[in-house]
Amino acid sequence: MGQKEQKGQKVAIVTGGGSGIGAATAKRLADNGVHVCLMDINYSGADNVRSEIEKSGGGACIYEVDIREEKQIEEAINDVVDKYGRLDILFCNAGINGTLSSIEHLDAADWDRTIETNLRSTFLFVKYSIPHMKENGGSIIITSSINGNRRFSGFGMAAYSTSKAAQIGFMKMAALELARYKIRVNAICPGAIETNIDNSTDKSESVKEIEIPVEYPEGMQPLANGPGQPEQVASLVAFLASDEASHISGTEIYVDGTESLL
Repeated sequence: MGQKEQKGQKVAIVTGGGSGIGAATAKRLADNGVHVCLMDINYSGADNVRSEIEKSGGGACIYEVDIREEKQIEEAINDVVDKYGRLDILFCNAGINGTLSSIEHLDAADWDRTIETNLRSTFLFVKYSIPHMKENGGSIIITSSINGNRRFSGFGMAAYSTSKAAQIGFMKMAALELARYKIRVNAICPGAIETNIDNSTDKSESVKEIEIPVEYPEGMQPLANGPGQPEQVASLVAFLASDEASHISGTEIYVDGTESLL
C-alpha cells in the first residue's frame, strides 16, 4: 500500500512484533484499523504475523531491524513516514532477559548488552519518532516489567530489572516533555506472560549462590492461577494507543494478575 491508500488510517510501529506480546498487539491494532509496521530482527516470525494480519483484512509491513543499531532505527522510522505519511503509535516492546547472574560475577559486557537492548533502544525509538508526532500528537507505549518496579525477587536479574526501572523513569520524563505536543507516553508492566522471552535468557551457575527461596503455596498468579496471555496485554496496549486514553500519560500500568502484590 502506498501513502494515498493510507490517508486517514493510523500507522503504528511495533518493535518485537514477530512474537509474544508484540505479535498479539500488532494483530489487535490491525483489527482496530491501524496499519502496523513490524520491526523485528526475526524476519520469519514477523512475516508470519504479517500474513495473519493480511488474511484478516488488515495492513502490515515488515522492517528487519536490530534494535541495538541506531542507524537502522532512524532509517526504518523515516521510511515508515515516507511511505505512509504519518506515525501515530509507537510500541517499544522488544527486549531481552539477558544474562542472569550474581552481580559479583556478571560480566560488564553482559550488563551492557541488556541495558543497550532494553533501555537504549527505547530512547532511540522515542527520539526518532518525536519529529513525526509533534504536529498531530500520538501515543507511545513502553513495555517495562514488574521486575525492577514492584518486584525485586528475580534473583540474577540485576541488569534486566535496572533496565526496566529506568524505562519507567524515562517514560515519565518523556511524558511531561512531550505533553505540549499532545504526545502521550505510558508504560505497561507485565508479570508472567506466556511468551518466548526465556529463549533470550542465559542463567549462570552464580545465581544459585544468591537465590533466596520464595514459596507461594497457592500459586504465583492469584487472579488466574497461571501466567497471563499475550492477548491480555495487547488489550491494554490497544486501549492506551486509542483516543479512549486521551487523558492518560506518564503512567505505568501493571498487568500481572496481582502477582507482584504477593
